[in-house]
Amino acid sequence: MHPFEQRGLDLTRRRFFRLAGAGFGAALGTTALASIFGESARADTIATPGPHFRPKAKRVIYLHMEGAPSQIDLFDYKPGLRERFDEDLPDSIRQGQRLTGMTSGQARFPVAPSMFKFTRYENNQDGAWISELMPHLGGVAGELCFVHSMRTEAINHEPGITFFQTGNQQPGRPSFGSWMSYGLGSANANLPTFVVMITQGLGNMQALSARFWGSGFLPSEHQGCKLRSAGDPVLFLGDPKGVARADRREMLDLVGEMNEREAERTLDPEVRARIAQAEMAYRMQMSVPDLTDVSGEDDETIDLYGPDARKPGTFASSCLLARRLAERGVRFIQLYMRGWDQHGELPKEIRLQAAAVDQPIAGLLKDLRRRGLLDETLVLWSGEFGRTVYSQGTLTATNYGRDHHPRCFTTWLAGGGIRPGTAYGKTDDYSYNIVENPVEVHDLHATMLRLLGLDHTKLTYRHQGRDYRLTDVFGRVVPELLA
Repeated sequence: MHPFEQRGLDLTRRRFFRLAGAGFGAALGTTALASIFGESARADTIATPGPHFRPKAKRVIYLHMEGAPSQIDLFDYKPGLRERFDEDLPDSIRQGQRLTGMTSGQARFPVAPSMFKFTRYENNQDGAWISELMPHLGGVAGELCFVHSMRTEAINHEPGITFFQTGNQQPGRPSFGSWMSYGLGSANANLPTFVVMITQGLGNMQALSARFWGSGFLPSEHQGCKLRSAGDPVLFLGDPKGVARADRREMLDLVGEMNEREAERTLDPEVRARIAQAEMAYRMQMSVPDLTDVSGEDDETIDLYGPDARKPGTFASSCLLARRLAERGVRFIQLYMRGWDQHGELPKEIRLQAAAVDQPIAGLLKDLRRRGLLDETLVLWSGEFGRTVYSQGTLTATNYGRDHHPRCFTTWLAGGGIRPGTAYGKTDDYSYNIVENPVEVHDLHATMLRLLGLDHTKLTYRHQGRDYRLTDVFGRVVPELLA
């Protein structure tokens, strides 16, 4: 678009009234005009859309298991597969569906039942079957709403993660956390609205791109802020030696004045975003050290999360910080746990991965519940897709691997208006196809936005001449998941 055309589009209604107020000020007075049009008539900042109806949740904690956990070995119990060990997957089940290049050349597709035992835990229906790999999570089964019928279009990690984070497989769209920041605004002026933490896993790890928590075409103030596990939690958190706090304040004031003049001249919204980010960085120099100092947490709390809770960079530590962020009003908290990409050596690797997350996740839910935060916190656990029932590579009685499987997989939600202790959707006897109540990624996003008080069809942002939204032109709210 030509710069002059863009400038014309940037002349918003709010800015028009502001400029008109300056022109008519001699006759009406700025105060009088403001009384007619409201205080926002004199503001250049873009107002957030705000909730469309009363929300049930105030924030999200999104636990993304990067690499795609095996639903068959964790939550989608298929005891009948044990009788089909090493049988070829029937063509009637596979139905000629797309395969990755990693297994498309296999001579056969031998069925690999899970080698792990499952236990039935009480919930509000007929019980939740959970693998022996997740015993702590079984203890909070009454809080969980399993969705066994998730499916996605993506079959590889990069587009799969991108799709789950942004609602589109192509890079460049805003992430879920950025949409939420844009839609609801901040609940804490001293911390970012959207915070990200990453834990290095124990198996094959796919790359994580910063664009997974990027703001895309939304103003950059809505992008996720990554907390580091080593050194300062945020880069340049401390002032350089010899720079006093008062000096930093004077510098920011001067730069802010210069940026204000630049914003007036160019109408570039990113200039205002830079002003907001500089002010946030200044406040974070005080708020982040307090956030990350867990020395005041009592032993009872640490015991909930497990022995690694005080070790920076562990998943347990991230879960503890997630609770501290939640109680400080941060809107969107995203935890990535890498290493769930088990194409081979699955029994060995998934044991390690599950042990690293099981107690911390259960501890997080218990901690949120006892502090009165769970009912207003929406928790999501998911990978980017699922895993095949057939073995990738050689199948033995003690070892197997699984390839990517987008056709069906399991996620779960808790808190924040979700119907607790329930399960939704079913897969066939091979956990290969959905036979009841399919849920698309766009449906999940629409449902979560509904719980946050946002209509997914109305949460839009105009970019390059059209209105964009997280769910694109798709998505439906799934009422059966709502309490």
